[in-house]
Amino acid sequence: MTQPTPHASHAAPGSLQPLTLDAHDLAQRLALASSSDTCKGMFFNGLFVAVQRKGGEAVDRLKQARSQKFVDFFNYPIAEFLPLAFLAAELVAQGATPAKLAEGIRSLGRQATDDFLGTAVGKTLLMLSGSDPRRLMNSLSSGYKTAVSYGVRSVTWTGASSCVFSMRRDFMPHPYHEGVLEQVVSAVGGRDAKVTGRRLDVLDTDYEVSWR
Repeated sequence: MTQPTPHASHAAPGSLQPLTLDAHDLAQRLALASSSDTCKGMFFNGLFVAVQRKGGEAVDRLKQARSQKFVDFFNYPIAEFLPLAFLAAELVAQGATPAKLAEGIRSLGRQATDDFLGTAVGKTLLMLSGSDPRRLMNSLSSGYKTAVSYGVRSVTWTGASSCVFSMRRDFMPHPYHEGVLEQVVSAVGGRDAKVTGRRLDVLDTDYEVSWR
């Protein structure tokens, strides 16, 4: 399947854009994706794990939307993942309002983190980080590179236990990575982890991360 030609995203420095999770937002993300933008099959499979907790009709709906079975460590186009993720978020949150979708997407981010940390790469990342969230945040961009083919990520420290984790050209809505970052910080002992995404453009977000 031919993917749309990617376009550059442009946001005025320091400006913030509201997030409305709906069909238009999904279409914008898909329009910016190319066939070389991929993620691991484990994240597709994680959607089914999350939806299976709801059971019944929810599982059937996601299975009907699936085009194939996914192998955990194979790469698949993000353009295939996004529609399934939006549907899974709706099924997990049991609603399609923007607020419900954001809640569902955030929970899928937590699921993706658990799946990744259970891999050899994830376990190594945890081992090297020990119980130091700061060390983890410094090495997190390399972890992302093993999971997805797209995006640029960097960290800027604002305090001993606070930072801004910047993501550029990342296809997932920011509640997803709020769930991811909360989960990874908590996994290495960070208490009361708080993550707030500040959306700069469709694919660009800064995440304010803090913990005790």
